This record gives sequence, C-alpha cells and structure tokens, in this order.
Amino acid sequence: MEQPQLNWIANFIWGVADDVLRDLYVRGKYRDVILPMTVLRRLDALLEPTNQAVLDMKSSLDKAGIVHQDQALRRQRDRHSTTPRSSPLDTEEITETAEVEEA
Repeated sequence: MEQPQLNWIANFIWGVADDVLRDLYVRGKYRDVILPMTVLRRLDALLEPTNQAVLDMKSSLDKAGIVHQDQALRRQRDRHSTTPRSSPLDTEEITETAEVEEA
C-alpha cells in the first residue's frame, strides 16, 4: 500500500473517531477503542463468506444435541478462514442494533 493511500485511511479512521467517540472518551483514549474495533471488523470481514454455512451447521448440531461442535464447524469454514464464527451477529448488525437502542 502506498503512503498517500495509507494516510487517507488513517485520516478517515481518526475522522470517524472524532465524530463517533467525541464526548464518550477522552481524545487521548481513542486509540484504546479504534485498534480493537478495527481488528474486530477485519476478522468479521474475513469470516463473512463462510458465516452462513457455519451457522447452518451449528443449528443442525444444536438440534442433534451435539455438545463438542468445534471440529464439525471448522470443516464448514472456508479455506481462508482461521476459525468458524458461530454467532449470527456481525459488525453491521451490531451497529444497527446500537443505533436503534440510542434512538
């Protein structure tokens, strides 16, 4: 990635921080929120292509009463995913839920 593009992304993220986190966190504490949320969003994006297959498998395993589900869920994931995500929530749904609760 070239420096101008990297600078644009960093400025965009800090701009969001100013808009969203103002009055919730002291300005110097933004980094305590920004990095973890960026990492979580990246993980969410990586797991998105395989999420529905994993959720379907989890539902089947739950109905069958199978407790140790990890191995079966891992088989359902895409080759590029490192871990199955068995939660139906993603960052988009969490954001929408938070916006509804704030209103």
